[in-house]
Amino acid sequence: MKVIVVSDSHGRNNLLFKLQEMHPDADAFLHCGDLEDDPRLFPGWVFVRGNNDYFGDFENERIVYLDHGHKIFMTHSHRCTYAYRKDSMYLKGLTNKCDIVCYGHTHVSEITHRDGILLLNPGSLWLPRDGNPPSYAILETHGSKVDVKILFEPDWFEPEPKRWWEKNYDNILTHEDK
Repeated sequence: MKVIVVSDSHGRNNLLFKLQEMHPDADAFLHCGDLEDDPRLFPGWVFVRGNNDYFGDFENERIVYLDHGHKIFMTHSHRCTYAYRKDSMYLKGLTNKCDIVCYGHTHVSEITHRDGILLLNPGSLWLPRDGNPPSYAILETHGSKVDVKILFEPDWFEPEPKRWWEKNYDNILTHEDK
């Protein structure tokens, strides 16, 4: 299964449609809070409430079931203390029997493994706080194995082909060079 995980789009929500276009083979699209819009406007996405989500009907936490017994616990994590956020996320996964925890709020992308539980913060689609560009994550399951990677904005889109006037013609000899 292929799952796209984002968080903290803070109104930069046109990217949600773009991600659906870029990953038509994805089985699920998860948003870990701070959409700042009505979730009904984004069909195909699963949301949880962030601290800036005042409009629309959101759940504070969710469990998403994947193939081969994988379970994702989703939350925004704004109700966790800063110093013990990873401990809190680990305990949420443990108590809910989830092997994956996806969360946001910090605007810092991070992948951590702890005692068989994957803790994933995809970072922020808008205004990251770790010096990196905006980011999202791709999570893929292959039987009991889970692979995850974080993609940063410069790597999101295929580069557009150069227009003829932008190409490097340095290797072409001019009439004067002959």
